[in-house]
Amino acid sequence: MLKSYGSFVLFCCFGLIPMAIAQVQTERGALPIPPNLTGSVSTGQPTPETLPLSLLDAIERGLKYNIGVVDSAQDIRATRAERLRALRDLLPDVRASLTATGQQVNLAAFGFSGIPGLPSVIGPFATYDARAFARQSVFDLNARRTLRAREEDQKVVERSAADIREQVVLVVTGLYLQAVAGTSRIQSAAAQVTTAQALLKNAQDRKDAGTSPAIDVLRAQVQLQSLQQRQIFYEGDNQKQFLSLARAIGLPPGQKIVLTDPNITEPLPPATLDEMLKSAYANRRDYQAAQAAVHAAELDKAAAHAEKYPTAEINGNYGTIGLTPWSQHGTFAVAGGINIPIFQGGKVEADELAADATLKKRQAALENLRGQIDNEVRTAVIDTQNAFRQVEVARSSIQLARQQLTQSQDRFRAGVTNNLEVVQAQEAVATADENLISSLFGYNIARATLVRAEGVAEQYLTTYLKGK
Repeated sequence: MLKSYGSFVLFCCFGLIPMAIAQVQTERGALPIPPNLTGSVSTGQPTPETLPLSLLDAIERGLKYNIGVVDSAQDIRATRAERLRALRDLLPDVRASLTATGQQVNLAAFGFSGIPGLPSVIGPFATYDARAFARQSVFDLNARRTLRAREEDQKVVERSAADIREQVVLVVTGLYLQAVAGTSRIQSAAAQVTTAQALLKNAQDRKDAGTSPAIDVLRAQVQLQSLQQRQIFYEGDNQKQFLSLARAIGLPPGQKIVLTDPNITEPLPPATLDEMLKSAYANRRDYQAAQAAVHAAELDKAAAHAEKYPTAEINGNYGTIGLTPWSQHGTFAVAGGINIPIFQGGKVEADELAADATLKKRQAALENLRGQIDNEVRTAVIDTQNAFRQVEVARSSIQLARQQLTQSQDRFRAGVTNNLEVVQAQEAVATADENLISSLFGYNIARATLVRAEGVAEQYLTTYLKGK
């Protein structure tokens, strides 16, 4: 009988460790962290003092130093350069030159020989020419549509950059709350270790008094070591959570931090599902970027078709020319021309076909994103509602589990039962604590994911946190 009790206790106690690890791994897997948002540009040097870090501080740092934000800023600059290149074909091209030429000409080589009074060799002589050249496109439909397409490309990148900021807010919030949950687990585990130490001492005292068998001491020792092992696991995992958070927001390597915001307690603004979907389609920057991408593809296709049309331009120059710098005369030339494409070897058809294929892909991507947004909003609503219910059940469960532990401890001290009942009650408290921590984390993440799905994460969270 004692052997079966001991096996049962060992199984239950050490079963807490894989349960805790599995719970934390599941929680981490549910946290949406795109790989391109895990890094940052670190700034400054670590300070010996521990840095207090609020959720608002973390978000603001993430919006400055996260590698996704930094990269998107450079992407915007690159698309501006592409727009300027497209604009160049429509703006005047003005150049200036200043030349001095010395030459000698053999007229006989050009057939001018034997002419009375005209020497066969002229020179040497110098020519000085100061001149400005100008070129202006008068009509180029292809260039105009290409410019408009590049302007839409710029909108795509700018809106994508705004969407990156939304993702950074969600990622930083998730990492922060994950670290908060890890800290709460350490505190819970430490409290359970203290309780287990008291139970071991009680069991040892009762054994010494001859009122309890040795198995009670063994059982209490196994329980204590199991809880200590879980505490060690939580401490190591929490350190890695802090590293991930610091890495995402650009803190100097090795900077010690302490979190000052336990969770997000502000209720979400009331809204119906239809209102949330309407908000998402109006505010989601990735959806707006996809719309701009479709428009850019339409303009690229129109620009490819416009390659069939004639183009017109004017070229001119004006300057002074003479044999010496102080004896010159003004000269100019103006020419206008029309370029009419007749046969280009199928280039226009090929460009149109490629542009149309790109357009079809972007239209499909836009429709897919629209369905994805609908799914994300509905899923976030379901997750938020279910997570809230889980929090309520978890809060009730932890109260019951603590009452159960108190009663079992009283029964053990009174000699009514052995400490197996106390160990089982401790396990119930540990499970209830873990469920409450996980459900609170899940609820806060679900709420943050919901405002992200609506496209208002940065606006909502920063406004609420600043107000708080």
